[in-house]
Formats: sequence, structure tokens, C-alpha cells
Amino acid sequence: MILNEDKALKVAEYLLQIKAIKLSPNKPFTWASGINSPIYCDNRVTLSYPQIRTFIRQGYAESVLEHFGRPDVIAGVATGGIAQGALVAQELGLPFIYVRSEAKAHGMGNQIEGYYEEGQKVVVIEDLISTGGSSLKAIDALREAKLDVRGLIAIFTYGFDVAHSNFAEAECPYMTLTDYPTMLKSALKNSLISKDELKSLEEWRSSPKEWKK
Repeated sequence: MILNEDKALKVAEYLLQIKAIKLSPNKPFTWASGINSPIYCDNRVTLSYPQIRTFIRQGYAESVLEHFGRPDVIAGVATGGIAQGALVAQELGLPFIYVRSEAKAHGMGNQIEGYYEEGQKVVVIEDLISTGGSSLKAIDALREAKLDVRGLIAIFTYGFDVAHSNFAEAECPYMTLTDYPTMLKSALKNSLISKDELKSLEEWRSSPKEWKK
């Protein structure tokens, strides 16, 4: 689910404009998993552009209230969701916490940083969803701390079936400000890709492991 079509197109346009999303179907990137990919997404770049940062922050905040109601606290997923989550919490005037990928091996041994209380309603902020693995680890940690996770919001998702399945199995609703099909629509409209490249990008989305340039 995306925020709405017009705003999703605007977010996609921004991500492409500042090269937070880079498309290269003819010279693909290699992910850490070994998958060849015609797309590389780094939404941390948005933080360097005040106008875009504000638009995304407001989109997050609107989505929190519209889809999940007003929570007691906002939680960011380390590391990409920390800055975004703090901005959203500031926009909504709410407390902020963040979740590490694993508990610290020293000090207090915290996995969740910041003040919270059992039973509080929390909405989780992430920057990107691929398989959903890191997001759901954070959600598990919050639930183990007896927080009431209402849902998760990210800027962008590739829309892989495995992500849908993983979130459904975890019984955690999620949405994004924009998504892969919307981004392709924006890229084609702004002549950033050709129709042949569009076809290749759509084929990758359907079968990323089998896709070849």
C-alpha cells in the first residue's frame, strides 16, 4: 500500500532526481547477496536535501495518523530508519526510540535505545523494504519488550513477494510512501529509461535471481 498516487509519484520523482535511486539495467549493480540488480536505492541521500526531507517527513507523519492512528512513540530501525524516525517523531511531537540489529555486547546490552513503557503503541519507521528481514527483526524486539506494534512505514519497497509473505506471517501491516511500479512510471515519464529498459526492469522485479542484463 502506498500513501496516494500523486504523492507517491512525487516521492519517486524526488528519489530519482537526487539519485537516491539509480537505474542501470545495462550495467547492473551487485548486491551483497550476490544478486545482479538494475537498481540501487540509498534513501539516506534524502536527508541532504531539506525540501525533499521535509516532503518525506510530512508524508510519513500523514501516513502514521491516517493508517495507524496516533501512537505513543515512534521507533526507527537502525540504521536507515533512525534519522527518518527522529524527524517523524519531531513532526508529530512524539517520543522516539530506535532498534539496533542486535543487542549491544557491552554497557547495558540494549537492543532498544530510548525511553519507553510496556504496552505503549508504536509505529515503526524504516527507509527501505527488500525482503523485510531487518524490519521484522526490529518488530520482534519491540514485541518482546511488550510494546504494541501498530505497523511499519518505509519510503520505498521493491515489492517482492517474499516481503509480503514475511509481513503477513508476522501479522504486521505495512505501507510505503512510494514503490517500484510507481518509480518505473516516473522514470519513463521523465525519459530516464527507454521502453526496452522498462521491460528489463520489470523482468528483474518478477525474477531477480534469474534476471540477466
